[in-house]
Amino acid sequence: MAEAKLFAFDGNGSSTAELDARLFDSEINVDLMHRAVRVLLMNRRRGTASTKTRGEVRGGGRKPWRQKGTGRARAGSRRSPLWVGGGITFGPRPRNYDLKLTKKMRRRALTSALSDRAQEDRVILLDRVSFEEPKTKAAIALIGRLEIDGTALFVVGRDEFSPATTKSFRNLPGISCVVSDGLNAYDVLRHETLVVTQTAVAELGERV
Repeated sequence: MAEAKLFAFDGNGSSTAELDARLFDSEINVDLMHRAVRVLLMNRRRGTASTKTRGEVRGGGRKPWRQKGTGRARAGSRRSPLWVGGGITFGPRPRNYDLKLTKKMRRRALTSALSDRAQEDRVILLDRVSFEEPKTKAAIALIGRLEIDGTALFVVGRDEFSPATTKSFRNLPGISCVVSDGLNAYDVLRHETLVVTQTAVAELGERV
C-alpha cells in the first residue's frame, strides 16, 4: 500500500496516510501514458496554418518575356514557386489534428501517471486548500511548509477551486493548480511533485 505525508493547510504538523490503491498503486503502462500525452498535445493544435498555391496567389496571366532570344531563363508565369511572391509548393493547409482515446484508456493513463509519482515518493497530501483572498505570499509560505523543490501541481476539489486559490498560485513559476475534474496524465507527468487535497482524492476515486 502506497503512503504519503499528510500536511495541514494551516501548518499544524503532519502525519502519514495511506493512498487510494485504485489511483496510486496500479500497474504503470508507459505506452499508454505516451499515447495520452501525444493525444492531448495534438488536440491542442489549432491547425490553422495556411499558404497559397500558384493557383491562388496574385499575378500571372501573361508570359513575363518571350521564350527565346533574351538570354534569360525560360519563364511562363510570375506565379511560379521559384519567383518572389509566387505560390508555395506543398505548404501547410488548414487541417484537423484531433486524436481520440477511449474513456478506459484515459483513466488507465491517469492512474499510471499517479502511480508513477507515488512510486517516486513525490505525492503530498493536503487536508484542504482554503485561501480567503488571493495572496501569492500565502501560497509561497504553503510551498515552503510542504518542502517542495522544483515544479509542483496542486490538485484541489471542486469546492476548493476558487478564484482566490487559482490567483494565489498563478504568478509562481513552475507551480500549477487544477481542479480534480480536469486532471490528466500530461499535467501529472510534466510536474515533479503532486500535491492533492483529500477532497480531490475522493473525487478522483469517483472518476476511476
